[in-house]
Order: sequence, then C-alpha cells, then structure tokens
Amino acid sequence: AGMRFFLQYVGCFFAFLSTGFLIASTWTDCWMVNADDSLEVSTKCRGLWWECVTNVFDGIQTCDEYDSIFAEHPVKLVLTRAMMITADILAGFGFLFLIPGLDCVKFLPDEPLIKLRICLVSGVMLLIAGLPGITGSVWYAIDVYVERSSLVFHNVFLGIQYKFGWSCWLGMAGSLGCFLSGALLTCCMYLFRETSSGRLDSTYSLRKGYSSAGTIVTNVHLPSSQTATAKMYAVDTRV
Repeated sequence: AGMRFFLQYVGCFFAFLSTGFLIASTWTDCWMVNADDSLEVSTKCRGLWWECVTNVFDGIQTCDEYDSIFAEHPVKLVLTRAMMITADILAGFGFLFLIPGLDCVKFLPDEPLIKLRICLVSGVMLLIAGLPGITGSVWYAIDVYVERSSLVFHNVFLGIQYKFGWSCWLGMAGSLGCFLSGALLTCCMYLFRETSSGRLDSTYSLRKGYSSAGTIVTNVHLPSSQTATAKMYAVDTRV
C-alpha cells in the first residue's frame, strides 16, 4: 500500500509539473531567440503568437502580435500551435481526472478498483498528451536548427539568425514529464490491481460467510410451533 501511495503521489506531482510546463511553453514568447546577441543591443524572441524585443540596457520590452489565426502563416507555426494546444488540453484533463483517483481524496472510498481504473485512464491520457507535445517542440527545434545551419553553410546572413529558446525547452520537458507520470500511473494500476482484487474477493467471501452463518443460526432457533408441527408430521409418517 505504501508503494502504491508513493507512485500515485509522484505521478500526480509530475502530471502537475508537466501540465504547467506545457501551458507555459505554449503561451510564452521565446520559442526562437536571436543567436547573435553579442552583436545586438536587444534580445529578440519569437513565440507561437507574438514576437518580443527586449532592450539589453534598459530592459524595456516591446511585443508585436502576429496576424489573425485565419491569416497565412508558416506550416511550422500552424502545426506547432495545433500540437501544443492538443497536448495542453489532454494533459490538463489527465491531471484533473487523476485527482479523484488518489487514495488521499475521499471519493469512492469503498471502491479501490474504480479508483485504480481512474489512475489508469489518467495515465493513458497523459501518455497520449506527451506525443503531440514532444513532436511539436522537437520538430520546431530541429526546423530552427536546420534553417540556421543551412544559412551558415551557404554563407548567407540575413541580419538576424535564431536558435530555439527556453519556451521550446519547456515544451520538451513538459512532454517528457507527461510520459513519466503516465508510465508511473499505468504501472501503478497493473502492479496493484491483483492485490486490490484479492482484498475485494476476501471481503466478499467474509461477508458471504457471515450471511451463511446467520442463516444457520436462524434455522437452528426455529419457533416452537414449527418444531411441534414437525414432530406431528413425523408421528403421522411412522403410523
């Protein structure tokens, strides 16, 4: 039981942490950062929704939002948005669904198998959430790296060259956290399912034994009228 509690709490911690990382990654502005910051007087960051420029000397930040979502955007930007939003939704629902399945939460206290199934479903949702998250963040990082490497290889300088920033790292960390928490929760379900089933079966057998014992006691203590009637039938049969 102690090991099961430990796995549940660790899985819940990583689920909370990874969900926060994914949401922060999606809605922050530093998926791409200028690589030539030593030559610049400002730091330029690009996110999935806007681009910000921060002055190195006074720290003043200016942000420009992209055009409407219905406007034409690069495929990399559109697909990364879609995958990260999907990961946010799945991870959020997985974490919220996990809370009633924890043993410390007083929800269905007499149904341990149902609570374990809740942990299983939550773990599966978190595992699924990690797929679009890791795909979007890693693909975005690789695309930025390939674009920069191709420009350097062809000696092309377009003024500002970018590398992937901390928002992209957050997306990767959140996705890996989803995989870890999902694996812990699903393993917790399968490792302790048979133990919980055995407890339920023993409880049911114990209750059935009590019920049978009560029936026997009731049959032993029959009313005197029924006993007299039985004796009369026995006399008639002998005659």
